[in-house]
Amino acid sequence: MGIEDKLSAAKDKIAGKAEELIGKATDDDEKVAEGKAKQVKGDVTQAAEKVKDAAKDLRD
Repeated sequence: MGIEDKLSAAKDKIAGKAEELIGKATDDDEKVAEGKAKQVKGDVTQAAEKVKDAAKDLRD
């Protein structure tokens, strides 16, 4: 997993959590949903990179 990809996934997860918390604090269900979606995007990016790393390890 490249450092840029790791940072991007972490950024999405952190930004998503912050957005979710803001949505909960302001009772904004749409903001909560958007935050959760960003967290999922970060999780998916992280999982995809782990699969790429595993595939690379198998080739080596």
